[in-house]
Amino acid sequence: MKKIIITFLSFIILSGCVGVGSEGVLGTGVSIYTDPRTLGTQIDDSIMQKSLLIRTAQANKKYIIDISSKVIDGHIVLSGKVDTVDEKILMTKLAWKIEGARSVKNNIEVRDKFSLKDYSKDLLITSQMKVAMLANKKISSVNYNVNTVNQVMFIFGIAANESERREVMNESSLIKDVKKVDATIFLVDDLSKNKK
Repeated sequence: MKKIIITFLSFIILSGCVGVGSEGVLGTGVSIYTDPRTLGTQIDDSIMQKSLLIRTAQANKKYIIDISSKVIDGHIVLSGKVDTVDEKILMTKLAWKIEGARSVKNNIEVRDKFSLKDYSKDLLITSQMKVAMLANKKISSVNYNVNTVNQVMFIFGIAANESERREVMNESSLIKDVKKVDATIFLVDDLSKNKK
């Protein structure tokens, strides 16, 4: 009986080591098969993202829940909410300390009066955008990260071409209750692997 329990627990723990679904093998938010970045760039970005997660957790464990990050081709985007401006600045400094960082975009909001209603609106906006991109056959939705803070939608990702970028922006303009859209969308041709 003890062996069965140990085997079962080992299976559960180890299954968390392998990415599934849209997380891909590296857990970077896009599938390796549909990601236009080279495998080496994907690995570098994944390592950078994990390093940033470790640094933020070392600064304060609450940041694991409050802050999210995405790395594409060495460009780091931070989003989420913190209590003070000093914490927002700290997150920028931590991101710049990551080896290989080419740029840091800090979309972190300082909490004002946070309510369940505000959180629900942000969640609804994000969900609607993700569904809209998934339903649009001209958009490879796995190549995008969408987050909403105080009704400001942040989109970060890679478009195959200018037409796909326009489609993403068009879909975002159709979502209700969005105050502003802040999009950082790289074209495949803009990535460093294609600049050589």
